[in-house]
Amino acid sequence: MKNIQPAESAAPGPTRRRNRRGEGVKLRDEIIAAAVELLDEEGDERAITLRSVARRIGIAAPSIYPHFPDQPAIMLAVVRQEFDRLAAALRAAAAGGDQDPRQRLLAACRAYLDLAQTHPERYRTMFGGLWMPNLSDGSVTEDDMTGLGTEALQVIIDALDDCVTAGKATSTDLFSDAVALWLGLHGLAHQRAVMRAFPWPEDIAERVIGALAHLKDT
Repeated sequence: MKNIQPAESAAPGPTRRRNRRGEGVKLRDEIIAAAVELLDEEGDERAITLRSVARRIGIAAPSIYPHFPDQPAIMLAVVRQEFDRLAAALRAAAAGGDQDPRQRLLAACRAYLDLAQTHPERYRTMFGGLWMPNLSDGSVTEDDMTGLGTEALQVIIDALDDCVTAGKATSTDLFSDAVALWLGLHGLAHQRAVMRAFPWPEDIAERVIGALAHLKDT
């Protein structure tokens, strides 16, 4: 898929020292970090182009090609990174050793909602962005795309399993109920973002989580 870049100002960016041999990974990380910064600042992934990223880190746009062939490839790297952040946040929240399984599941779900609220631009891009990598050249596969979010989902599955084992939930299909819970969290996160003035009940998150996870009242 050919990526068409919008016209941009040729204003020079900061001068960047050329990477020494073996520092290619560092440049790749800088490209991803610059793209995330632009996304946070502009709130629109269309602001992320090869030129804007190159200008942000002080390199020529062609220097990006050895690492990313086009803008969608950069966006895929950003999305992968953010899904990794999501999984790490959920895992940390669910690891509260002094909490019972029910509280650990609730903590993981709250961490999900907190991340969506704290980084709305990244969250929107993760789940509904305009980017689409080229699947025909073999650099990105269908498995790469369908695998996004699997680690985060596994945290929810494991936390729900702990609740069932402890007698705190009545789920009989962990995978399906975890997927339903994820969808409920996503729907709540999205609606909160687009309907900020709506009088959301204070306990709406707990209601959604409790119903979809089949949590017992006590």
